[in-house]
Amino acid sequence: MRPTCVLQMRNTCAVTTVTTAAVDPVLADAVDVARAAAEAEAPGLVGEHLGVEGEGERLATHRFATRDPAYRGWNWAVTLTRAARAKIATVDEVVLLPGDEALLPPPWVPWHERLRPGDLGVGDLLPTQADDPRLVPGYTATDDDELQAVAFELGLGRARVLSFDGRVDAVERWYAGDNGPEAAIARAAPASCATCGFFVPLAGALRQAFGACANEYAPDDGRVVSVDHGCGGHSEAVVVPASPAPAPPLVDEFRIDVVGGPLGHEPGSVSGDDTAEPFGHS
Repeated sequence: MRPTCVLQMRNTCAVTTVTTAAVDPVLADAVDVARAAAEAEAPGLVGEHLGVEGEGERLATHRFATRDPAYRGWNWAVTLTRAARAKIATVDEVVLLPGDEALLPPPWVPWHERLRPGDLGVGDLLPTQADDPRLVPGYTATDDDELQAVAFELGLGRARVLSFDGRVDAVERWYAGDNGPEAAIARAAPASCATCGFFVPLAGALRQAFGACANEYAPDDGRVVSVDHGCGGHSEAVVVPASPAPAPPLVDEFRIDVVGGPLGHEPGSVSGDDTAEPFGHS
């Protein structure tokens, strides 16, 4: 190792020294040894020599272009070394490395960063990290059955609950989404959800900003909406007056309508002169 460049800043006392590994002359001349090692790995696919660079004391790497059409832009890297006072180079390793123009896959992304809303399907399980910033310990777990029942009624007793960061993330996501005030349906609404009779406010810290829609005919039925959201299903948008009850039928109790013949009925099995049937059954 020897300094090859010394930079001195004017008006300062700092001196920066840049050192690079000098290429061992024996290893630099061993181009044929390096090419033979690359040819042993890929016969007929080793191209021109691209250069040599020092990797350390008595350690250098020769690079060769590859002729393999499936690895365009890649090159063979053959690292050579030699023992102290030895004049013969030996092969340390041979690898195929990507160059500046090599086609590479995109960087690997962990699963929790690749996941998108809606990816979870029926029967799928979504793991939650132990240090998920959206959750904090509940500190309310107990083995007492009575206390557990009370905690259940109050919504407590969970191992983890939503953290402040989790609430902020949910508020920002809901408010900026399709159920917030900037949605197209909310802009065209006659009034906001805050004055709708079908609006059910949430409990807790989110009560002042969000609630659930309980109008079965509204597009957001059963979903969380902001208080300044809205739609055409507002309870007071168009109030239809109740229809009046139908009038009772008029019955004339002072007239008799005679139907049929002079006896009030058509003759049948009983004649009009027969008095055996007092009610004139026919």
